[in-house]
Amino acid sequence: QVQLVESGGGSVQAGGSMRLSCAASANTLLMVWFRQAPGKEREAVAGIFTSVDITYYNESVEGRFTISHDKAENTAYLQMNSLIPEDTGMYYCAADTVWRSWYSDREWRYWGQGTQVTVSS
Repeated sequence: QVQLVESGGGSVQAGGSMRLSCAASANTLLMVWFRQAPGKEREAVAGIFTSVDITYYNESVEGRFTISHDKAENTAYLQMNSLIPEDTGMYYCAADTVWRSWYSDREWRYWGQGTQVTVSS
């Protein structure tokens, strides 16, 4: 069992930056950030293959967001720059110890509680 604790959400104006953290209680193979805006389906934002730091991005955030992982701390980070109102939503961290399709939210076994990100125009 892996527990995930997220932090770092809040409110920011468009063009601003924010960093989210996801601390895992044990080693993981993959960690992914999902987000869900009101009235929309949850979508994958960015993922990382933690052992080799291979990263994946939704094209809507590529070039603005950076996912990273601190192996010593078992913590994934999502650095979000040039934020736009469309980035508003609840951000969830997911992780697993086996391979998953990073862009699908259906199979991940471990989830954080979510942290709200609000970007105002």
